[in-house]
Amino acid sequence: MTGPVFDRTVRVPFSACDPAGIMFFPQVFLLFQDHVEHWITDALGVPYAELLGPRRVGLPSVRWESDFRAISRMGDAIVVRLRVERLGEKSLTLNFAVVGDDGVRVEARQVIVCTSLDTHRSMSFPDDLRAAITRFQESSV
Repeated sequence: MTGPVFDRTVRVPFSACDPAGIMFFPQVFLLFQDHVEHWITDALGVPYAELLGPRRVGLPSVRWESDFRAISRMGDAIVVRLRVERLGEKSLTLNFAVVGDDGVRVEARQVIVCTSLDTHRSMSFPDDLRAAITRFQESSV
């Protein structure tokens, strides 16, 4: 991953694991969604709950690609990493990695489309969100 990244260390919880104590693959996508919410709220400074709530701005996924390289077990400390690949007028492509002490365990690519939650049609990103993403892309974090 090149360019600025947003990292967050989390511990794999019991609730994310299958009976073998391994992180169940759908839970990885929930982890990525949680990471996007933290990125928008904490790193970009745009409250995610306000976007979806009073502002009625949706950010649904329209495409996912993923490669699972190694397992994560209950209790593992893992780093979830996000990088912006592309910011378009109405869509955003993000790259993710889940990294453990043994290296990259999961890599993924997500395409998000900005939508109106009133019309359910695509729309341009709100100016404040676009500016915040652009600042993030230009940062040296």
